[in-house]
Amino acid sequence: MPAITFAPPRAAHVLRGAIAAAAVPLLLTACSSADEKDTATSAAAVTIADQWVKAADSGMSAAFGDLINSGDTPRTVVSATSPASDRIELHEVVADANGTKAMRPKRGGFVIPAHGRTRLRPGGDHIMFMDLRGPLRTGSETSVTLTFEDGSTTTFTAQVRDFSGNQENYVPDHADGESHAGAQTPAHGG
Repeated sequence: MPAITFAPPRAAHVLRGAIAAAAVPLLLTACSSADEKDTATSAAAVTIADQWVKAADSGMSAAFGDLINSGDTPRTVVSATSPASDRIELHEVVADANGTKAMRPKRGGFVIPAHGRTRLRPGGDHIMFMDLRGPLRTGSETSVTLTFEDGSTTTFTAQVRDFSGNQENYVPDHADGESHAGAQTPAHGG
């Protein structure tokens, strides 16, 4: 007896091919959206709210506010600049073994968690204006540009306000990675 073989109708092969071809653009679109989400710049994902700068006649001042990350990955502010100051540092306030508070450069910058916020406050993390170019008068405004770990930047404007609290000492960061108590200088604003 001859062997009987079954060959599916040609239309079935064509139909399967059409379904597969239709699925490819959907998969590419889904992958593309995920890739775009992961590669969005930090500047596009981070906004600042309630921003302000402490009024000062000369020397030092500080900027505060809430850094808000709408993205799916943590973002890190690594530096800042402003036309109001020759030098700006990202600072934190820490207590030494005696409980004395001092501000110092924050290693690694300000990390803003995914879908979260980092608060910049007097007595805590803040943007420190080290060498003011002129007075910061109450009611005026100044701009601050933040640079993120991915190289992107964002600029915000902050109003200058009176604030008399938080007179910590400043402990500069040294090249050897340690802060030295003998290097403290009085600071105003962090």
